Amino acid sequence: MAKFRLRDRLRYRFDATLSRGATGLIVWLFVLAGLIALVSATIVTLSHTAPAGPGGVRPGFSLLVWQAWQRTLNLTVGYGPLPYIIGTFIPTLGSLFIGGIFIGLLTGGIQNKIRNLRKGRSLVVEENHTVILGWSQQIFQVISEIAQANYNKEDACIVVLGERDKVEMEDTIREKVKKLGHTRIVCRTGNPLDLTDLAIVNPDAARAVIVLAPETKDPDAHVIKAMLALTRRQGSQGCPIVAEIRSPRNRPVAQMLGKSRVRVVLVDELIARITVQTCRQVGLSAVYGDLLSFEGDELYLKHEPALTGKTFGQALMAYEDSCAVGLQRDGQSRFNPPLDTVIKETDKLIALAQDDDTIHLSGRTDIPIDSAAICDPPVETRTPERTLLIGWNRRAPLIIRELEQYVVPGSILTVAADLADGAGIMERQGQKCKNLSITFRGGDTSDRTFLEALEVATYDHVITLGYSDKLGPQEADALTIITLLHLRDMADTLTIRFSIVSEMLDARNRELAEVARADDFIVGDKIVSQLLAQMSENPELIPDDLFDAGGSELYLKPASHYVSLDKPVNFYTIVESARRHHEVAIGYRKVTKEAQLNRAFGMHLNPNKAEVVKFSANDQIIILSES
Repeated sequence: MAKFRLRDRLRYRFDATLSRGATGLIVWLFVLAGLIALVSATIVTLSHTAPAGPGGVRPGFSLLVWQAWQRTLNLTVGYGPLPYIIGTFIPTLGSLFIGGIFIGLLTGGIQNKIRNLRKGRSLVVEENHTVILGWSQQIFQVISEIAQANYNKEDACIVVLGERDKVEMEDTIREKVKKLGHTRIVCRTGNPLDLTDLAIVNPDAARAVIVLAPETKDPDAHVIKAMLALTRRQGSQGCPIVAEIRSPRNRPVAQMLGKSRVRVVLVDELIARITVQTCRQVGLSAVYGDLLSFEGDELYLKHEPALTGKTFGQALMAYEDSCAVGLQRDGQSRFNPPLDTVIKETDKLIALAQDDDTIHLSGRTDIPIDSAAICDPPVETRTPERTLLIGWNRRAPLIIRELEQYVVPGSILTVAADLADGAGIMERQGQKCKNLSITFRGGDTSDRTFLEALEVATYDHVITLGYSDKLGPQEADALTIITLLHLRDMADTLTIRFSIVSEMLDARNRELAEVARADDFIVGDKIVSQLLAQMSENPELIPDDLFDAGGSELYLKPASHYVSLDKPVNFYTIVESARRHHEVAIGYRKVTKEAQLNRAFGMHLNPNKAEVVKFSANDQIIILSES
């Protein structure tokens, strides 16, 4: 039988009394006050320090206890006959309870208000703000880009509506996005598909709404429903809506809902196109990253009445610290239009500039062009190419389709993946191709032996994809990084060089993967986020033509195709050389060992045209061209 100490028994009785509720608690408060009063009266009595009362008589011990007990409970009770004490104690005790109830109600009301505020259900009273509907990993990159775009504004606001706790969203954004500048972040908890919740973020007064695709199996349905809720609330006169859609078949539905208000980003097609373009040109992803980012030079629309009646070819020389790259006419953006296109009064120039307030005509009439340094490019003979695709996800068929448009007949594509019925899938894909011959090699793409058996050195281009259809972003990226490490070690062992383009699902894994020294990375979410931010900040600018194989695209071409090497030339001369070949030069790439260690890969977009540069054999010119 267990023996209990006196302390245990007292604690048990104390707990039992408290369990009775408020009555027990009040009793113990009075008892505690009495004990404190006894201690206080004892100290004063023994020290003989009590001041003398009326008639010079010091109060006795009982009176000191009584006074101390009143002070402890903050009571005002008379000292005298018992009826008098009771009569003065009752209203004092009543005031104690009423005051306690009042304080409790006040405290409870304040706490409820704070809890409601923390729930994120209060109305957002903002104007000209950017609304982001939904929550996904790419929201951090979107916010970062918009904050960068608003860097010069004194007071900018981004409002996020997501199905998460308000405080959790705000804390996560502060943790992930370090440079917000003057941009305030306001988060609200709610369902973007609910009209009542949608009203909380005040989309009627917003300058743009971005609809993010959720991380679900059917994100397009969620995005279209959110757009339907927006258009039903705002009608046809609302702010521009920028949304990401996975499947091309859903694009007409999305545009039908918002008509001219909607700007749709076809995520998978965009990533597939840039992946194919970059795998054939090392370093091109850095150009896209710089071009779509608000940090550095970006695209702007500029109405330039002084150029009305002039040709687009003449406009190329009209700016010294900006770069004309296209025209917008009748709501359509055209990059590198025919050089003899006459600029109309209603046209807007698409310019690459550091900021929208830096686009100014140079006014120069004496353009310093070194005609003697201009070279004619050699006739290029295209030959069949060999491409190795490692890994598989839903974007792989789109990549195959895009690659088919770039290569010449006789080209070979080998798909190596851990894929069930891979041979049958490749056979069906091959039936759609005229220029590509597709073969399949099944196996574990993170296994060194399997990779060595592929004879990677025999291919011109290597693309690695994550298994995002069956794995989460982190697990898929981990396998991709392992594959990259093996491929680069194989290249070092065999003392060979081949380009690798890798898809990273999470932009945060890029820094980890850099140890693999891959030539290029296609960080899907990052590029999509940059484009969403660009289109929300410049809703009139539609850069679809820039990523279409049928339009003008970005290319990196040898500098020797345009100017003489080892001879200082200014960028005016390079622009003129490219113009003679119906191309637009927008920058250059210096290929040095130091540049390869830089994330920009030695890229220089929109250089000052008057600056003199000396090019070497490996340097390249960044141009817009149809081929």
